[in-house]
Amino acid sequence: MDVVLRSAPSIEPHGSRPSAAVAKDDVEHVATPRKELRAFLASTPGKLTVLGTILAVLTLTAGVVAASIVNASEDTLHTMLAETEPLAYSTRSLYTSLSAADTAATTAFISGGLESPELQDRYAQAMSTASSDLVYASSGGPTVRDENSRRLLSSISTDLSTYAGLVATARTNNRSGHPVGASYLSEASTVMQNRLLPMASQLLAEQETRIADIQRNYSRPPWLALTFIVVALVALVFAQVAIARVSRRKFNLGLILASTCTVILLVWMLVAGVISSLDTRRALTEGARPLHELTAGSILAQQARTQEMLKLARRDTGGDYDLIFDDKSKQLGDLLSNYPDGSNLRVGQDEVANAQQAQTRWLSAHERMNTVLGVGDFESAAAVAIGPAPNDSAAQFTALDNALDDGIEIARDHLRSNVASATTVLTALGPGALVLTLVGLGGIIIGLWPRLREYQ
Repeated sequence: MDVVLRSAPSIEPHGSRPSAAVAKDDVEHVATPRKELRAFLASTPGKLTVLGTILAVLTLTAGVVAASIVNASEDTLHTMLAETEPLAYSTRSLYTSLSAADTAATTAFISGGLESPELQDRYAQAMSTASSDLVYASSGGPTVRDENSRRLLSSISTDLSTYAGLVATARTNNRSGHPVGASYLSEASTVMQNRLLPMASQLLAEQETRIADIQRNYSRPPWLALTFIVVALVALVFAQVAIARVSRRKFNLGLILASTCTVILLVWMLVAGVISSLDTRRALTEGARPLHELTAGSILAQQARTQEMLKLARRDTGGDYDLIFDDKSKQLGDLLSNYPDGSNLRVGQDEVANAQQAQTRWLSAHERMNTVLGVGDFESAAAVAIGPAPNDSAAQFTALDNALDDGIEIARDHLRSNVASATTVLTALGPGALVLTLVGLGGIIIGLWPRLREYQ
């Protein structure tokens, strides 16, 4: 009996497969989506999809950047007009009011005995204005929230109380005929000249620097936004040429709509940006700069007048006060002669000419005062310094101060009007940029969607 031997079937664990087969299937499973993606991107529909995505991103980026830059510029200029410039004006007024109070106090002291109601009112008005400006500056918002500004305002407030107390003591002693009153007045003036006015000047310089920085930053066209818009426009034109070759259609109405919106935004940005930049630059050259020069002139005039009054109050014939008076007068004369610093600016020219004439007459009166005081005639010297005659020091200083004040107001009007114009030009541009961007995105979709459906 033959026995047939058969090989036993191989026994493997349940579910096991050759490892090579498993690896091959896994690779094919992973590679298939990638191959499909590459194949799709290499196809015409894939290229159109990528092209549409790029166009949408560029158009949206250009619109958002343009709107953001315009809105930021408008907000900054509006803040400068509503807060920064009024605060600078207030600090400027604070300085001149402090100096005017010192001059008024010294003038009242020279009159001897009980000063006239006019002199009392002048001093009280100057101190009231200074106090009001100090309060306004202290509540001036973010522009005075830095540590140095807060420190300056706090110190000015403290020293102003000290100054007022010294002046009150000096006036009391003067009315009583006590010579010590002159010493108190001199001490008060020292507090004003060496502490109060330098701090007020520093505070004013900080505010003027802020205004000048804003104007310099926004006196240039928005080049970044313009660059994005130009890039988006070039991409749209390229896309229309590419699609025309593929679809054999010369015009794509959707992309033409998107290109038109982009061109409108570009032209709008160029025109509004240039106009706003020119207005901002004019605000700097016709407003901030002459305002700074004229304010400096007013301060120099007040300082010179204070020295003239202190000379009489101390009955000084040695020339110590005259040295300071001559120095301040020379600086003032140079400033008025060089105004407006070599440019063709006409802002405040007439007022400066009036100030020059008044200063010339004031210097002449000052010489007469010195001549009379030199022979010991204090009463006549005081009459020249504070008397009502039209050719005396008081009248000419007032004429000089008024002329500079008029120039300051004119320069401030130029500054504010130009900043307001720069802000108005940008008012509708921000929302308009977003609207044009959305319409442009719609045009891209309208232009590409029919071409994609042709390949379904």
